[in-house]
Amino acid sequence: MIDGQTILVWILLGFLITCAIAAIVSKNLLTTVLIFMSYSLVMSIIWVVIESPDLAGTEAAVGAGVTTILFFITLKKVGELHTGKKKKKKDQEEGNEHEGS
Repeated sequence: MIDGQTILVWILLGFLITCAIAAIVSKNLLTTVLIFMSYSLVMSIIWVVIESPDLAGTEAAVGAGVTTILFFITLKKVGELHTGKKKKKKDQEEGNEHEGS
């Protein structure tokens, strides 16, 4: 007989597969980082469910915490994270360059 814990693990595994496919298909780097963070959080929940709290804590701290922060810093440094004003200004400048040519 299938108990509730087994059903929960299967649902979470399905979500992990969905996250992995979504991260591969996604074109936006920010979206991919957020999907990766979700993947790590779900993985830490799975570690808790299968009674491995030490791995759950490590996964939550490193996978969803530190790694995500490092990804955000990297995206900011390479210019992928723009505020609305900066992006609009950049788009306007590019538009003016094309009109002048």
